[in-house]
Amino acid sequence: MTDATSTNHPVLACQGLGFSVQAPDGRLDILHDISLALPAGETLAIIGASGSGKTTLLGLLAGLEQPTEGEVWLAGAALSELDENARARLRQRQVGFVFQSFHLLPSLTALENVMLALEIAGLDRVKERASQALDQVGLSHRLRHYPRQLSGGEQQRVAIARAFATEPSVLLADEPTGNLDRATGQAVADLLFDLNSQRGTALVLVTHDPSLAARCRHTYEIEAGRLRT
Repeated sequence: MTDATSTNHPVLACQGLGFSVQAPDGRLDILHDISLALPAGETLAIIGASGSGKTTLLGLLAGLEQPTEGEVWLAGAALSELDENARARLRQRQVGFVFQSFHLLPSLTALENVMLALEIAGLDRVKERASQALDQVGLSHRLRHYPRQLSGGEQQRVAIARAFATEPSVLLADEPTGNLDRATGQAVADLLFDLNSQRGTALVLVTHDPSLAARCRHTYEIEAGRLRT
């Protein structure tokens, strides 16, 4: 495993990150003293057993949760210095998400799902941008199809188009091929890494799949809430 430290200015970083919750038996420490730095264009896989805190770490890095200890910097901004609304605005412009379960709105077409992300981010030419994003993932013929009319692989392609459409500096992917068969998962992974390389985003990928993790330049493992390099 390798270290993600770089002389380039990181677009995503954390220092001394910790996260705890109150359980019936007292305080439960989920993450301890996690530090990392990821410049633009770098790829980082986070692996670990179920319940090790991988998804929690993604949430902290995106500002969806606030750490008990430590600091996160996203696109040069310290998240602890921002209120909830400011963190949301920063996330909408700087972070793209790809989830295992796609998270598409069933009442919207593929085009509308991507357009919504652009509208929330406050961007213009939303229909044009959304159409271009879907064309890049090979779905120009599926613009008006609803999620229920798409295969799992096609739904994940819509999710990838939505994630990249806002031109984020950071992409967070949580088990992006976990609900797909091997062949479809391979095709989706190829698309994800190809687009990430073209756009120069910083990619943080949570996965149980060693072959998927191996495609990232850096790999960290979470064990007992701590980051192992």
